[in-house]
Amino acid sequence: MKRSSQHRIADNTAPRIVSMAAYQGAEVLDITGPLDVFALANDLHLKHGGTEPLYRVELAAATRNDVLVTSSGIRLLADTAWHDCTGMDTLLVPGGPAAELAPEELVQWLRRTAPRVRRTGSICTGAFILARAGLLDGRRATTHWSRAGQLRRCYPLIEVDEDAIHTRDGSIYTSAGITAGIDLALALLEEDHGRKLALDVARMMVLYVKRPGGQSQFSTSLLAQFREGGSLAPTIQWMRENYRSTLDNETLAAHAAMSLRNFSRVFKREVGTTPAQFVEQIRLEAAVRLLEETNRSLETVARECGFQSGEHFRLTFARRFGIPPGQYRDRFRSEAG
Repeated sequence: MKRSSQHRIADNTAPRIVSMAAYQGAEVLDITGPLDVFALANDLHLKHGGTEPLYRVELAAATRNDVLVTSSGIRLLADTAWHDCTGMDTLLVPGGPAAELAPEELVQWLRRTAPRVRRTGSICTGAFILARAGLLDGRRATTHWSRAGQLRRCYPLIEVDEDAIHTRDGSIYTSAGITAGIDLALALLEEDHGRKLALDVARMMVLYVKRPGGQSQFSTSLLAQFREGGSLAPTIQWMRENYRSTLDNETLAAHAAMSLRNFSRVFKREVGTTPAQFVEQIRLEAAVRLLEETNRSLETVARECGFQSGEHFRLTFARRFGIPPGQYRDRFRSEAG
């Protein structure tokens, strides 16, 4: 039988060891999602003529055979202990509700071990564990959009990119919420063995090998980062209802019954962004809904969402999400639309 040449990956090296350093209360998908990417890569590689697996995945915990109770209650059995991990190529840390309570023993082990590993990464709130270990100081990093502000406040030496699906800064990688760990693993696979294999694995998982845009397109609550019951809550609600209208700072300050200077200062404090940036986000949110749910032309979408022109809409959308609105519609539109 003729051997397939689809992947053409040499088998003259030992499998790369991917270690997932987990703890009690971690998010199960943060663990299983990325590891499945590497396992599927092995399956496809072997099916296409490979003689050795590309990766060896292992789940590490405080002790070997430790029963890890994840945040969903699903139990996983650890293959090895953190301190017994050797020969690691890639070290990953999951997130979860218990991430900030992860054992200090794990944090100290990461601080000592990460510099000796080719690459270290976190999934979702696992970034808080890397931050505790000092591994993100002076680096660009991301985490789940709902915790990005907290990461920035608690660790001011980190350059937090709250919109990134995943980041790389030197040998340190971080990813956004939960399923973004799969995106990160696909990027690591592509880095190791090329785009073709990464595409094939993504196809098997019914995913894009590279998700278009940032995580803000999947987290509409980013538009509500203001304090519940804050002094500007009525004005912000009015902005949501009137985004098609002209919403300059003077109009907004008058609605809030504040001076222009005081309004801008209070808005930035309560919402975390400028009024103009917030208006833009509301309009983009509305545009995303129309792109996904209707057949309206881009010019009509632009007009109905308050943009100055179709060209202004296209430029703003592409700057925010990384792809033009027409391409976004092709990929994400609802069949019902």
